[in-house]
Amino acid sequence: MDNDKPNNQQRIWQVVQLIPEGKVSSYGVIADLAGLPRRARFVSTALRKASKPLALPWYRVLNAQGKISIPSHSPLYQRQWDLLEMEGVRVNNGRVDLKRFGWKPDLGELLFSLSF
Repeated sequence: MDNDKPNNQQRIWQVVQLIPEGKVSSYGVIADLAGLPRRARFVSTALRKASKPLALPWYRVLNAQGKISIPSHSPLYQRQWDLLEMEGVRVNNGRVDLKRFGWKPDLGELLFSLSF
């Protein structure tokens, strides 16, 4: 499967748009929900390639351990932390409790929200 296809990026963007305020998901879960299993790294690439007008809630996507993946010395790391905290997501040492804040969409939500 070609990860660079714009269609695959759009699928990632659609799923990320569905993450509700105050919830987070992981790169791997987003890839799975977009029909791109084992493509977690592609999710990161797709988010970087998204244009600003999409206004994606990129900051709601974390690694599989619930950690912010951006290097901690980066201003973007603090930006992600702050945006999550503003939505009520508790960040502790760069990590979010996925059991408490993890997004678990139901099948109906996905079927009626995704166009692919």
